[in-house]
Amino acid sequence: MTTIASNLQAVRTAITKAAIAAGRTTDDVTLLAVSKTFPSSALRAAFQAGQTRFAENYVQEALGKIAELGDLPIEWYFIGPIQSNKTRPIAENFSWVHSVDRLMIAERLSEQRPDQLPPLQICLQVNISGERSKSGIHPDEIDALTHAIAKLPRLKLRGLMAVPAPCDDAAVQRAPFAQLRELRDKLNRQGLRLDTLSMGMSHDYAAAIAEGATMVRIGSAIFGDRIYKTS
Repeated sequence: MTTIASNLQAVRTAITKAAIAAGRTTDDVTLLAVSKTFPSSALRAAFQAGQTRFAENYVQEALGKIAELGDLPIEWYFIGPIQSNKTRPIAENFSWVHSVDRLMIAERLSEQRPDQLPPLQICLQVNISGERSKSGIHPDEIDALTHAIAKLPRLKLRGLMAVPAPCDDAAVQRAPFAQLRELRDKLNRQGLRLDTLSMGMSHDYAAAIAEGATMVRIGSAIFGDRIYKTS
């Protein structure tokens, strides 16, 4: 078994244990393999081990992989910051976008989504920890934006995404995830039908699952440590 395959098996086992501990089932949680900086060969190895959903952060890097792996029925998720001049390739090549935090970006994605494709599945990114370095809308500003996005014709608003501040304490990790879940529930009481909580990464996904995560975004636990290019 390859390292990637064995890592995937270990992550799936851990997700199952976390789900059962939370009184949930494995089917309640979708695993996204975060593949930024890793080559197409690594994604192909993960696909051969049964992983079909991949999440990318950088548009140009992702487009290269989408082309190289065009023979595989992969479902592509975009989870990185979105520049206004990059909305068209995102609208044309991805099934899900987890990092929408401005109405203008959502409007461009809706306008540029090809008619022959199903609606683009959208999560609204929330800056749940209030970090200045993080993208995402402030929780206090979310009501108007979610209702406006829900009306756009070529998008389907599915839920919320967050990247909380890193923390090693499992109990402390749960607090922002609980806040995001409560925010989703409040929006649903206002008439929205949000079914997705994209939260939890390699270091904190067990805490996220305990608080209701429906998608976890795992990178290094599957592919290993990232090596970033330096100029």
